[in-house]
Amino acid sequence: MRVTVTEFMSLDGVVQAPGGAEEDTDGGFAHGGWSHPFFDPEVVGGAFAAGLEKAEALLFGRRTWQSMAAAWPERAGDPFADRMNSIRKYVVSDTLGDEELAWDNTVRIPVAEVLNRVRELRAADGGDLAVMGSPTLVRALLAEGLVDELQLVVMPVILGGGKSVFPADGGKRTLELVSTTTAKTGALVNVYRPVAE
Repeated sequence: MRVTVTEFMSLDGVVQAPGGAEEDTDGGFAHGGWSHPFFDPEVVGGAFAAGLEKAEALLFGRRTWQSMAAAWPERAGDPFADRMNSIRKYVVSDTLGDEELAWDNTVRIPVAEVLNRVRELRAADGGDLAVMGSPTLVRALLAEGLVDELQLVVMPVILGGGKSVFPADGGKRTLELVSTTTAKTGALVNVYRPVAE
């Protein structure tokens, strides 16, 4: 399986709370929902739909999983929502109990086991293991070289601070730009893959 990551990102690299005001206010972040003016259903929505079509499973951090689990089940009947609800989902958490995993087809992975579990999944046959949002998880995967494709949906806005997915460990990681698509809103869908160094 390939590990593919999709992130909404500002020009200054912020990925925090693109979906709503209360999504993630850590650090006093006050710009929740910043991605909405730049969402283009055709280009940005199409990139998400194509990624979900190639995915065999989804991998989330706890906070992103909770947001998704609260939103998608009530949207049943739409093809994208039906796929989100039926696909295998992994959530990385030490705090969620089994009784909280009510979103169909969800499996919990303890934090201490996530890197080894992702290595096992990458070694297995199958479609993509897709990650959306989940900045803490993505940062750890990038740091360990466990991301096979990075799709950054870069929005034309500067947020002045917030969470990033990029490791701040001083390591150099070279990526190849595979494709770029421009939305009419000014958003860029950039797909990158790691280059062996």
